[in-house]
Amino acid sequence: MKVLIACEYSGIVRDAFIERGHDAISCDLLPTEKPGPHYQGDVMDIIGEDWDLMIAHPPCTHLAVSGARWFPKKRKEQKDSLQFVRALMLARIPRICIENPVSIISSAVRPADQVVQPWQFGHGEQKATCFWLKNLPLLNPTNIVDGREQIIFKMPPSHDRWKDRSRTYQGIADAMAEQWGVLHPVQLEIF
Repeated sequence: MKVLIACEYSGIVRDAFIERGHDAISCDLLPTEKPGPHYQGDVMDIIGEDWDLMIAHPPCTHLAVSGARWFPKKRKEQKDSLQFVRALMLARIPRICIENPVSIISSAVRPADQVVQPWQFGHGEQKATCFWLKNLPLLNPTNIVDGREQIIFKMPPSHDRWKDRSRTYQGIADAMAEQWGVLHPVQLEIF
């Protein structure tokens, strides 16, 4: 399967698919943190290639409801961010997952198809993660564990706090690769 992991600099989801034999590449404006196939640049430069699956992590800075107190001052940024999310959702790729925290995507575009938590995938933490899915089944929990710590929420201020908060949990990445990587190819509908 040819897999595009959009807006990912960490390589976590990319590598989960590669470890299972897929042709996966990450793409971000930032360089990758881990060696591996990575396109540093605008995802729109490569989104038109022949992909079977895209998992996209659009920046949540102007979308997440955790920053609602700043919404009145960032109308243009929100509009631009939502336009980017819509462009990702409308990509001519048969299977798509858009991943973001609880955000205005649900009210401005459409409700999320699923909300998962790290504790459902082996990490004793809380961080509600929403999925907007196209031709993908819901992700099944793989390892429900005790612990409901809000480690991400409680992170102290730092220069890289935004990067640390945006990384995908390994258990969720592995579940994506295990469950979505075995799906049969879907024909893209031509309208």
